[in-house]
Amino acid sequence: MARPTGIAEESPTLRTATADDKPSGRGIRIVNWHDDRLGLAKMGKENLRKVFPDHWSFLLGEIALYSFVVLLLTGVFLTIWFKPSMAEVDYTGPYQLLKGTPMSEAFASTLDLSFEVRGGLLIRQIHHWAAILFVAAVTVHMLRIFFTGAFRKPREINWLIGLGLFMLAMVEGFAGYSLPDDLLSGTGLRFADGLMRAIPLVGTWVEFFVFNGEFPGTAIVPRLYMVHILLIPALLLGLVAAHLALVVYHKHTQYPGPGRTEKNVVGYPLFPVYAAKAGGFFFVVFGVLTLMGTFLQINPVWKFGPYNPGEVTAGSQPDWYMGWLEGAVRITPNWEWHIGHTTWSWNIFLPGVCLMGVLFTLLVAWPFVEKWITGDESEHHLLDRPRNVPTRTALGVAAMSCYAMFWLSGANDIIATHFHLSLNSITYFMRGAIFVVPIITYQITKRICVALQRADRQRLLLGSPSGEIIREPNGAFHEAHVPVSDNEAWTLTQQKTYPILTAGSIDDRGRKVSKKRARWMKWFLGDNVPKVTREELEAARCHAEIGSGDSAPRAEIAD
Repeated sequence: MARPTGIAEESPTLRTATADDKPSGRGIRIVNWHDDRLGLAKMGKENLRKVFPDHWSFLLGEIALYSFVVLLLTGVFLTIWFKPSMAEVDYTGPYQLLKGTPMSEAFASTLDLSFEVRGGLLIRQIHHWAAILFVAAVTVHMLRIFFTGAFRKPREINWLIGLGLFMLAMVEGFAGYSLPDDLLSGTGLRFADGLMRAIPLVGTWVEFFVFNGEFPGTAIVPRLYMVHILLIPALLLGLVAAHLALVVYHKHTQYPGPGRTEKNVVGYPLFPVYAAKAGGFFFVVFGVLTLMGTFLQINPVWKFGPYNPGEVTAGSQPDWYMGWLEGAVRITPNWEWHIGHTTWSWNIFLPGVCLMGVLFTLLVAWPFVEKWITGDESEHHLLDRPRNVPTRTALGVAAMSCYAMFWLSGANDIIATHFHLSLNSITYFMRGAIFVVPIITYQITKRICVALQRADRQRLLLGSPSGEIIREPNGAFHEAHVPVSDNEAWTLTQQKTYPILTAGSIDDRGRKVSKKRARWMKWFLGDNVPKVTREELEAARCHAEIGSGDSAPRAEIAD
């Protein structure tokens, strides 16, 4: 057989390199040098051209990431001038109202940062706003994941990583909030001290372990400083890296639509499309935070003064993500047990410690609980429309309303003073609302989701209202309907349906359904509207063609 033209006789890997083979540009030679040793070209070809779907809700995670980057940058600036010491000094700075006031070195350095370091106050406020935005973005991002079912297989581990990020972000924010040692942060530390002391049997030991004695002391600010700038940021960086690595490995989830299946990704490549978008969006987030730090004052510590245990600030409010815990403590009745020489303060321990433990336990367990109820072991890369899973959506909204009630309870003193209401009346009302409001929102949300399912089913079978009124020969009037498009029909019928099994039956994996699982399955899936089948859609189309006398557009239904 003749050798094809253009094929070299010798092996290309063994032949001697010539001068013509050398790259001409210096930059290219540098790139090739690194590529020969690190394999960057292969890695870049596999990862930089990775396809990502496009949707506005995916920006929520990016906002959290960019806020975290801003936090790191501004935190480095603040670290240079902040002095983490509780040694007492007399203030000698330019702020006249506090001149000569005894305070800690931490508070004095915070005042110096605000008034004497060029750009210090701006960086402080950007840092604080970035912290609030970071926790808010993480929260809304996780809500999006919950309502759309993005936590399902194979992303259970990434869901747990996200929960870890959320918990660490709360602790990190509280630690940073407590560093200035002003009256407001000291009040927050007193609250945390009370939570630790309320733990039965070991509470005092935990308090002494954290604070090195009773609060206030001299050790808590240096300890919180190391936790705030070193320990938790390192953990956050590791979890963020793991989170992004799993996002790339598992492929990004996508919303249902034509051509989108569980086995593909429809979107744009990471480079150059999303690389350019991400770069621009980072500066947008940074710019918005800079504007907020410039024009919106936050945490004016000079107005509060240094922390004094003898002063209690009426109307002291923590950052929003910790306010719900304070609200839970405020409305809990005065439940205490006195056993021997010990006091069991259930009014502090249950709302302040157990409530957070119950919340995060439920969030950790939910992906596995839902998989056990449905028996679904398949991979999911298509997101759910919240209306198609009414029970999950209703539970999420109920949890949000419960959080809102706790958060409002944390501001009961502000509500009482501004609206001239009785503080006791507000407290008693919130004690009832914390149970009644979530039940009401659960029922309303579930009914809305079921109604939207029925509306989608009706639109598939009857078409969308056209606004055109037709008069029949017998004098009757009716509105003409336009058959849905192929794209809309695909979106409305792509959801996966699960059969409601009875006790003793066998599921798809050959497992016997227990009575408990059958009851949970009926509760979780019982209100779902049946999915439109291909036969029903064909029958509706034929009926429309006979009624109109012409051929309607053909709409395909997803299998």
